[in-house]
This record gives sequence, C-alpha cells and structure tokens, in this order.
Amino acid sequence: MQFKALMLSKGSEGQKADWTELSDSDLMPGDVLVKITHTTLNYKDGLALTGKAPVVRRWPMVPGIDFAGTVESSTHPEFKAGDDVILNGWGAGETHYGGYAQYARVNGDWLVKRPPVFSPAQTMAIGTAGYTAMLAVMALEDHAVTPDRGPVLVTGAAGGVGSIAVSILSKLGYQVIASTGRREEEGFLKSLGAAEIIDRTELSGPAKPLGRERWAGAIDVAGSHTLANVLSMTRYGGTVAACGLAQGMDLPGSVAPFILRGVTLAGIDSVMCPKPRRVAAWERLARDLDREKLDTVTEKRPLSDVLALAPEILAGRVRGRVVFEVD
Repeated sequence: MQFKALMLSKGSEGQKADWTELSDSDLMPGDVLVKITHTTLNYKDGLALTGKAPVVRRWPMVPGIDFAGTVESSTHPEFKAGDDVILNGWGAGETHYGGYAQYARVNGDWLVKRPPVFSPAQTMAIGTAGYTAMLAVMALEDHAVTPDRGPVLVTGAAGGVGSIAVSILSKLGYQVIASTGRREEEGFLKSLGAAEIIDRTELSGPAKPLGRERWAGAIDVAGSHTLANVLSMTRYGGTVAACGLAQGMDLPGSVAPFILRGVTLAGIDSVMCPKPRRVAAWERLARDLDREKLDTVTEKRPLSDVLALAPEILAGRVRGRVVFEVD
C-alpha cells in the first residue's frame, strides 16, 4: 500500500517539508490503522510547520496533531474495521507520525469514536482547538463559574480556540466578552454570541498587581502580559483557564490575584489529557456546540494548502477553523 504524506526533515540547512510517498511498512508502531479523511490546522501545527518552536521532537516527522478517519484494521479490543474515529494530541505530529497523510497507525487508546451528531469534517472543524475550548469551559464549571456569577472573557476570540469558546459559552448562557486584535471581526464575533468586544491592546501591556474586577472567569490563549492582565482583573473567587502561549510562554504577573482575591489559575492540557476526560469533552461538544455556528467559522481547503497557511495562522490571519480534506 502506497500513500501520500507530508514529511518534515531537519538537516544542516535547517528544516524542510516535502510531499512524499510512504508505504504501510513506513508507519510507526500501533494497534489501529486508520485511513484519514480529514485533518485541520491548529496554532501548534503552524509552529511545527514553520519551525518557529520546537514542537517536533523526532525526525523525520509527519506533522498534524489531529485527524479524523475510518479504521482500516485493528487488533485493539475497542475498535474494529469501519469504525469512525478521531485523534487529538497524544504526541501525533510531534513524536509519532500525525495527520498530514492518507494513513496513520496509532495506539488505539489514543482514539475516540466519532460522535454521530458530527460529520468527520465537523470533528476537524472542532479539532484540538475546539476540544481544548471545551476542556477550558469544563474547568470554569468545575470551579463554579456559572452564568449568574458574571461575564467570561475569551482572549484571541477570532482564532480557533477562541471562536469555539465564544460559541459554547454563549449557548450555555454566559455573557461573553471577546478580546481580539482584529476589530474588523466584531460582527463575526457578535454572530457567535459575544456581548462585548474589547481590543487586545487593553490587555497586552505590563499588568498591575490588581486591576478593576471585570470578569468572573476567562479562557486565555495568549499567556505572557495578557494572562497577567486577565488575572489581575478577575473578580473575587473567579477562575482563569489558560490554554495557550500566542503572546509568550512567560507570566510576568503578581501573586496578588491569588492571595487577595482567591483567583484560581486552571491549566488546560489537551495533549495528554486522560481518555475519560477527553471523551467527556467530546460528549459535551456534541450537546453544547451549535453545529450551524460551527459551520459558519469553518473553511474547507485541500491539504496541499497547509504549508501556505501555516505562517498565516501564526500571524493571526486565519479566522475560525480550517478543515483539510485528505484525498
């Protein structure tokens, strides 16, 4: 069996990407072989494809941290040929061949069965970005940030995590404040359910130890000064779910929000999240994500476009979600 794949390699001249042909014998170990039908582009994929951060830790590598497809063969007790499955994370595209190929062989424990309410393309419109957004919403709920407690802020609101977070929170009855650097997206964000739009420059500079209390909770994709500002303006007893580093990996803030306002900083890791929690997140997405709104934030492209789009997502020029159809 021969199939197409995107292969990243690294040599003395740096990183390069080539479309190549592989056979099933080239695939990495695993107990489930999946024929991939759809994949997507996340911020992390952009970092891997451009080499802007050391996402890839094994060379050469087929990138792509997500995929959806159909089981071709399996020796795993939970899966059989013909099952529709999703993979998010678990080192795919980092240490294990990922989704930018027509086939993948993986550990069956990494797979989740596709919820029947979603098409394969819709699961990749959600992808790691949307699944991470749901984990962040669940973290807010775990810490009693309910709609009656006050508004919830979403940073990077026009991006993948942010747009799906805005949609989910709005459907659940929260008043959503959306932060974005793209004021032209105000109409788009309000169509997803945002009640208020603020410019990201309000949050991107150095933070005071404590600011005016503005939100009961927040989902932050930026890190750095933005996260420090978000924490400083979180109301007493509130919670901030941190899931990204678009501005930076540092956190130049103060302990004041934690020891004077009882604020909680909840870390969201989508890559190694235990399977029961990720299955619960997908069940919640099936129930709480408006599929019509999901379709409005989704653009379908051929997988051959992925290399051109990688720098665009890092520059913040990709709105919502991109789904690649794998031929």
